[in-house]
Amino acid sequence: MRRAVPVALCVLASLTAPATGATDAAPEAVAATTPAAHDAPRAPDPGRARALVTLLLHDCGACHGMKLTGGLGPPLTAAALRDKPPDGLVATVLGGRTGTAMPPWRPFVTVAEAEWLVARLQAGDLDVPR
Repeated sequence: MRRAVPVALCVLASLTAPATGATDAAPEAVAATTPAAHDAPRAPDPGRARALVTLLLHDCGACHGMKLTGGLGPPLTAAALRDKPPDGLVATVLGGRTGTAMPPWRPFVTVAEAEWLVARLQAGDLDVPR
């Protein structure tokens, strides 16, 4: 019997690795829909924000380490992501990375939610919103 890898295992796997192959949408297409670096992404409602942070800490942690300091996937710490362009990170979250364990999360998070998660990761702000 073929065993499927749960999608929830690798939200942001290979986030900092160079893109290989095609994704669901070209990074340029996703980048065109993301705000400028100086614009702070709008936070989702508190319940959804808590769900997104939980997803980040638990599901991303399955590949990126429970403290997001690295594992199967690269670290997702503020220091590791400091010099990465947010639009590229959002494109990876939404489109995944072909040929890696990083799946596309577009079916589960919106562009705005991916922008918000990336901003939180880059700021090192992983507290669960109340």
